[in-house]
Amino acid sequence: MGGVAALAYDWHDYVMALPITLLTLFALGILLIDLMIPPESKWINGATAFIGVLFAAGGVYKIQSLMDAQHSAGALGMMRSMLIDRVAIYFFYLFLAATAISILMSMRYLQIEHENHGEYYTLMLLSVVGMMCMASGFDIVLMFIGLELMAISTYVLVGFLRRDRRSNEAALKYLLLGAFSSGIFAYGLSLLYGLTGSTNLLAISTQIAQILAKDPHNAIAIVALLTTMTGLLFKIAAVPFHQWAPDAYEGAPTCVTGFMSVAVKAAGWALLLRILIGSPFQLGGLIAMRSTWVPVLVFVSIATMTGANFAALTQTNTKRLLAYSSIAHVGYMLLGLIAGTYTDISSDGLKGILIYLLVYTFMNLGAFGVIASLRHRNVIGDELDDLNGLYARAPVEAVLMLIFLLSLAGIPPLAGFWGKYFIFLSLIETGHYALASLGVLYSVFGLYYYLKMANAMFMGQPEERGLLPVSWTMRVALGVTAFATLFIGIMPDRFIQFVNWSANIAQNPAMSKLVR
Repeated sequence: MGGVAALAYDWHDYVMALPITLLTLFALGILLIDLMIPPESKWINGATAFIGVLFAAGGVYKIQSLMDAQHSAGALGMMRSMLIDRVAIYFFYLFLAATAISILMSMRYLQIEHENHGEYYTLMLLSVVGMMCMASGFDIVLMFIGLELMAISTYVLVGFLRRDRRSNEAALKYLLLGAFSSGIFAYGLSLLYGLTGSTNLLAISTQIAQILAKDPHNAIAIVALLTTMTGLLFKIAAVPFHQWAPDAYEGAPTCVTGFMSVAVKAAGWALLLRILIGSPFQLGGLIAMRSTWVPVLVFVSIATMTGANFAALTQTNTKRLLAYSSIAHVGYMLLGLIAGTYTDISSDGLKGILIYLLVYTFMNLGAFGVIASLRHRNVIGDELDDLNGLYARAPVEAVLMLIFLLSLAGIPPLAGFWGKYFIFLSLIETGHYALASLGVLYSVFGLYYYLKMANAMFMGQPEERGLLPVSWTMRVALGVTAFATLFIGIMPDRFIQFVNWSANIAQNPAMSKLVR
């Protein structure tokens, strides 16, 4: 199986699904606990969800340890529908880190909104279960089930503020557009099944390669590819399939917006990489159709960077501004996918995407955490004017926000620099000088609207006086995200090594010397 070995244990399938099983049990347990605790003790729901994430992380570490002990590149489980390889483990850790921080951000926020219900944390954990099925899926049926579990949970989370019309409207728009995109995605998968007679990614990849060898311009294969890509590009919010993102980000609870912007997007990327290029050791995937989907991604990436950056320049709502910023970052990551599949799977292209997703998780969650901390009493806190004079009211949060914004802009020595560095490096290595120049140009655009937020925090006049109250859980979340943003930026070597391990890449000696 090209480096994939099954673990020699009778409880093999149980081990492969251990993190998913633990998260499901904790999600159901929270529903039961919520019925038994009084309203003033609802924080127990958040604490239970946080403990569940820690248990799931322990389950992922157990799988990783077994794989390392047996020198295995991956393992098939659950009737060959699940492939737990190093990339899947990497994404598992990413989902759990984003979820843990989002839970800390949510505890006080939900209390202020008077929506502190156990269902919130249940939906969040179940959405992570769906994400794990997407990242580890080796069968298109499991992938689709995981996608829908994540999507349906997220639809409800977006509209969780039942008394807020904006939240209800955002959830409805997200539901309608999401259902439409899921239908297109399912149609593409059904065409792949009809062409190949299998739902297994490896069998699909083999059959597609044979079909294209006889007929390089097979119309059904091309339609299947384009419809499948449409569903995937919707999930990562690439232009022109991004219309849902600004409205959903603005209307959702801010802690949910942060969770969606990193965890849901990372899950979409995991599925996109799995379907288009397979695993790092090239099992499955539509890599045989690279000559068809690379030009499509070139167009989409340019359109995404252009549309998102220009739209962000005119935004006055911080959540909408960061939504367009998030879309622009998708454009940069698509550049890495283009460079990484130009001639063969390039290590720097794939590495750039994985590092970008890692650093983006911390710096973007931190930015949304600061915005969530502005919510108190009757102040929603998501307008640009609400940031005015933040340094006078909450100096620590203002400085942290500045760090997150500069990192999002890719300013060294912060973590965001390394994401852009590897993306642009892969473009230069593969001769995509025009795309690299365009990416750098649009990064300057991003710096402008990030500094517009910084200007409001440090130069604006506050509408309210007095210190801004920030809960201790929010302080912990902001502290973790700020530490990670600084630490990864200043000492990236161990994180780059972890990415190399996950993508099965040997460290470049020159790069190893540079990051030290």
